Amino acid sequence: MEGRPYCDEAPPFCTPHHSYLATFAALLPRGRMRHLSQGAAHFSVCCKERESTPNSVQHWQSMEMRGFLLGLFCFFCMNISIWAQSTCKLKAKFNLNSYKNVEKKRVVIGGMFPVHMRVASSGGNTSNLPVSSGCDGFNFRTFRWTQTMLFTINEINQREDLLPNTDLGYVIYDSCFTISKAVEGTLTYLTGQDEAVPNYRCGNGPPLAALVGTGGSDLSIATARILGLYHFPQVSYCSTCSALNNKFQFPTFLRTIPNDLHQSRAMAQLVLHFGWTWVGTIAADDDYGKYGIKDFKEQVEEAGVCISFSETLPKVSKPEVIQNIVQTVVESTAKIIVVFSSDVDLSPLIGELLRHNVTNRTWIASEAWVTSALISQSGVSSVLSGTLGFGVKRADIPGLRRHLLNLDPYADALTEEFWETLFNCTLDYSRALRMAKERAVGVNGTLSRAARGLPDGLCSGSESVAQLNNTYSDVSQLRITYSVYKAVYAVAHALHNLEHCEEGKGPFVGGSCANITNFEPWQLMYYVKNVRYKMPNTGEEIYFEDGDTEGFYDIINWQVNGNGEISYVTMGHYNGSAAPEEKMHIMKDSIIWNNGELEPPRSVCSENCQPGTRKGIRQGEPVCCFDCIPCADGEISNTTNARECILCTGDDWSNTAHDACVPKIIEFLAFGEPLGITLIVISALGALVTIAVGVVFLMHIGTPLVKANDALLSFLLLLSLVVTFLCSIVFLGEPQSWSCMTSQVALALGFALCLSCIMGKAAVLMLRARALKKARAKARAAAKAAKAAAEAAANSGSPDVIVTSSNNDIAASDEPEVDTLTFGHQRAMAAVATLIQAIACTVWLIILPPHPVKNTAAQNVKIILECDEGSVVFICCIFGYDILLALLAFIFAFIARKLEDHFSEAKCMTFGMLVFFIVWISFVPAYLSTRGKFMVAVQIFAILASSFGLLSCIFLPKCYILLAKPERNKEELMKPRPKPKDGSSTGTSASLATAATDVNASFASTAIDDQPGN
Repeated sequence: MEGRPYCDEAPPFCTPHHSYLATFAALLPRGRMRHLSQGAAHFSVCCKERESTPNSVQHWQSMEMRGFLLGLFCFFCMNISIWAQSTCKLKAKFNLNSYKNVEKKRVVIGGMFPVHMRVASSGGNTSNLPVSSGCDGFNFRTFRWTQTMLFTINEINQREDLLPNTDLGYVIYDSCFTISKAVEGTLTYLTGQDEAVPNYRCGNGPPLAALVGTGGSDLSIATARILGLYHFPQVSYCSTCSALNNKFQFPTFLRTIPNDLHQSRAMAQLVLHFGWTWVGTIAADDDYGKYGIKDFKEQVEEAGVCISFSETLPKVSKPEVIQNIVQTVVESTAKIIVVFSSDVDLSPLIGELLRHNVTNRTWIASEAWVTSALISQSGVSSVLSGTLGFGVKRADIPGLRRHLLNLDPYADALTEEFWETLFNCTLDYSRALRMAKERAVGVNGTLSRAARGLPDGLCSGSESVAQLNNTYSDVSQLRITYSVYKAVYAVAHALHNLEHCEEGKGPFVGGSCANITNFEPWQLMYYVKNVRYKMPNTGEEIYFEDGDTEGFYDIINWQVNGNGEISYVTMGHYNGSAAPEEKMHIMKDSIIWNNGELEPPRSVCSENCQPGTRKGIRQGEPVCCFDCIPCADGEISNTTNARECILCTGDDWSNTAHDACVPKIIEFLAFGEPLGITLIVISALGALVTIAVGVVFLMHIGTPLVKANDALLSFLLLLSLVVTFLCSIVFLGEPQSWSCMTSQVALALGFALCLSCIMGKAAVLMLRARALKKARAKARAAAKAAKAAAEAAANSGSPDVIVTSSNNDIAASDEPEVDTLTFGHQRAMAAVATLIQAIACTVWLIILPPHPVKNTAAQNVKIILECDEGSVVFICCIFGYDILLALLAFIFAFIARKLEDHFSEAKCMTFGMLVFFIVWISFVPAYLSTRGKFMVAVQIFAILASSFGLLSCIFLPKCYILLAKPERNKEELMKPRPKPKDGSSTGTSASLATAATDVNASFASTAIDDQPGN
């Protein structure tokens, strides 16, 4: 049992019936429980060992008194030792500005307000003992919020219908708009004393109800995490960050100001309402700014709005960062700038914008600064006039202004600082005197008379706050102030419901109720979460849904009044709880924009693409930056900012503006248009002329010229020309099945008959020319033989014998020959050639006949009605056959062109065929280079030109003789002209040669006379 000196005689409080050690332990401070537990463990071991030894009851009773005294001695010795060894130290003493009134109060409500704008700089010196920093930059607006809470608690305490048996106290801290001060205030509030002891509630004062605060969202997030650990209710009046929705992280956070999700959606809807697609964003570097802008971006980007730039305002003002933001605003083409920031964080940027005179921008303000006097100071109208923003509900609070004006400057440190800052004086006489001496030292080093009397900088304490009419006393825009008012009332109504709970009908286990003088935070949290009440001055019903209230905002326009000052004019409202089409109501015609403009500004990276164009995305740039590309021909866009052009259907085409599909122009060579009329007149004229030629021939059918080379074949040729002239008319008009077949077949057969007749005529002329050539060759041979015989006879002296013999030989050798091709042969050739073409055309019409089609490929804007040949092979064969006939006719005529007579028909045919070939060779490139109805016109011109060429070349010379030179229409003139006689021939030989020639010529001429005229 070594090491256990007290175990030999165990004291009686080791027994279960005498727990003296537990009693002593209860007397010890909580911080020393660990040491006592060690001692208790030691005694427990001793007792267990002692109980294991057999002892009598009498022994224990006799030792009871001695054991008690020994235990008491041990206790005091241990307590002294533990007290000496204890090192519990207060690590820091917080320097907090506060309002406090807890004496004789049943319940205390906490509050936290950013009365100051920032924490005073500590210099960063770590070699000295750190102290809690003070605060700088007194904020009159937030001080009004603080006074509103005090006013509201006093108002509630005076009411008979709300907490009639309970006086509310308060503890209000200054968060200095920084997280560290907010945390300090929260810990101090929970501890219940000036020294914050985490996890402990020191003192036995009235219970803490809830915390109203703590200002910005960043501050509330920090404090809500701490308060949530203890299920301590927190009701915020201006923390709008959507992150606070998370009830897993912030289970006890509630607010009387709308959630920023509503505000972000309202801003997005406002941007979309005015058609702004190119906006810039500026956010404070805190959760309020980051979450607000994030939600806003998600809303607008989903709707196609692009963000030109996105800048972040530093929490601690840095001139270089502010200047960079200003430079970005100046360089951006975005005219709309959305700002999610508090007035404190935004103020340095506004000052820099004023210095750079950045105008022609429209600012969209969040509720944190839309009615802030810190921003809307004199001189900002050039930059901020026309600003649109969203403000929370505004209300009048009766009696508040009187409370604000009736302050006692000596009541507490915060009110004293407010007074000194407001009137630029001091309430401390010694300090005022010292400052006066410093200012009043004259040039000669003597004090002025003012310095010898009352100091100039000393406040009298009776200055009039109302006369200054500054932000603090301005109650025209009570928005956040009204939210503070509602938050305090929310806690008060929750306490009222808790106090008036009926036992057995309570919300807790067994229907129990909480005691208002000793309740747990989670019990009050139940009532706060489920509270439902109406505000006394407005009648507005307040309740929480998942800790949030309804998302209602006024839409405020910053307008410059007659005094050149900014005034807040309500232009509509937004209700996040309403139906989508009724959420926003805005009087846009009454809005005055920047620089006094009445028309909304345009803020787009690229102007809208009008119908007829499509958007072409620029590589590497936001989708709102694009080029407007005109739709191609045949494509349209009938909406603004179309992404793609729509292709028109086959029978439609885009109009000139490319914004609608219109029916294509139906094109064909009509009868009634000038070109059609011209072609009809020319065709009719050609047919009439041809008929007139036939009439002339019929009138002179008995004359040698008409009878020459078969008159019937000449009439067939004229008939074929009439057909070709008239078939060209069938090419005009809207193509029909019958017209397509008729025009092509009539043309093919007409030319086949025409060319076969010419071929027959030319074949006969070719054979006559060859026969005449042969006869003349024989005549020349006979003449030479006669000459030789005459010369021989002259030399022999018996010319009579020679001459007689020569004449007989010539007569025998120059007997005339008959034409090998008769008229019947010519007609058979024409009939067979035409019949072959007719058979080919019949097969064509049966198998693949021509038919009308709509040609939409030749010209985009037109539908060309034309005839489809049906088969390219057939039409090539058919017109190739005509070309073959034309070639044969030309060859025959060309060979017969040297037939020497007074009227050379072969030459006329040769010229006619040359014209025919020239026309159709020229037709091919002309036809291929034209489109639409002009292709038909070219084809008709080719038909007419070739027909006129054949008519003119073959029949015009004959008509000239028949009508103008009838004296040449004689049979002797139809004979070949004799060759000039050889001058070297003499005597009988020359006569014979001439005679032989004449005889042969006579035979040839007779053969010519026997053939019908052309």
